[in-house]
Amino acid sequence: MTNASVIGQFVSDLKDSKWAFLRKLSAVYRAQAMLSLLEERASVSAAEAREFNSRSRDKWVADRARSVDPGSRVLDVGAGTAPYRNLFKHCKYETQDFAEYDGYKGAEGQYAQIDYVSDITDIPVPDASFDVILCTEVLEHVPRPIESLGEMIRIAKPGGRLFLTAPLGSGLHQEPYHFYGGYTDHWYRKFLTELGCEIISIEPNHGFFAHLAQECARSSWQFDRLNLDHGGYEEEFVRLIGDVLPRYFYELDKKILLKEFTIGFHVEAKRKQVNSQA
Repeated sequence: MTNASVIGQFVSDLKDSKWAFLRKLSAVYRAQAMLSLLEERASVSAAEAREFNSRSRDKWVADRARSVDPGSRVLDVGAGTAPYRNLFKHCKYETQDFAEYDGYKGAEGQYAQIDYVSDITDIPVPDASFDVILCTEVLEHVPRPIESLGEMIRIAKPGGRLFLTAPLGSGLHQEPYHFYGGYTDHWYRKFLTELGCEIISIEPNHGFFAHLAQECARSSWQFDRLNLDHGGYEEEFVRLIGDVLPRYFYELDKKILLKEFTIGFHVEAKRKQVNSQA
């Protein structure tokens, strides 16, 4: 290779290096601009974005509890720690659970006092005993959910109300007592109707983008827990996926509700009056 060729190659390499540097600089600028835009459009707090599932469910149960007449007899099926006891303090609130899961930890995670320790398909009370049946995040944990639903309807009074929630999308939890991946709105409509109930409402607990917000936050927790390497940008990555993106996606969910990817449904139904079943 001649001296001129060597010099030409050197100049060419130098230009390539220069443009590569400028491209990297441009990418950094664009990334910073994107983050600023996401921050601007994410007005909610990180906690609001990450904890919407339980918060929305609690709000829904509280709203239904306020609509229950004082003195009504309420059974919390699969009550566990009975987190909703105080919401029904104007009622005669009772609890049922099989009480065999030993995964609860800490004072706040012990079983509450359970009035009826039994299988959910065989609750030892007479037919038509309760004005209200409450069952939240339980159906995924029972082997025979349709039978369980039938049992809850059996012990509801004619005209009695059922307040039900269960996940449509969730990871494994309370193992080994996790048998089903989730319940669709069609499942509730089919079996509640077949078992003699009238559907009052079926509401999605947010949509796809809120679900995505939760999973982004979950990814950041796992990333942090496992101490995964990300080229020295671990802190920045965790902030992006665990804080910025959840807030942005949750905000977007308010504008675009894609319920087919909801995290679950909140369901109210009413047992039909006996004379209407003839």
